Amino acid sequence: METNEHIVYILKCADNTLYTGYTNDLEHRLRMHEEGKGAKYTRGRGPFKVVFVEKFATKEEAMKREHEIKQLKRKGKAQLIRDKLKEVMVYEHSKEL
Repeated sequence: METNEHIVYILKCADNTLYTGYTNDLEHRLRMHEEGKGAKYTRGRGPFKVVFVEKFATKEEAMKREHEIKQLKRKGKAQLIRDKLKEVMVYEHSKEL
């Protein structure tokens, strides 16, 4: 089943490593990771915390973005996560006004 939601996400694993992935059903994908049926990399590294989410209109856009993020070093991924957190904080602040 194809959905209109294409998501690139970053998980922070229990061992403090970062995993970047793509899905069109984030809740289901997280369950798979937690059950050890997700990506081979994440097996045995749970529990996980979602630290970054970006949504795209097409699978192609999302897959391109996932590839871009996977090319980043940890420092670049950390900056991406900080920038997204700042966006959320600004959004939450503007809702309070």
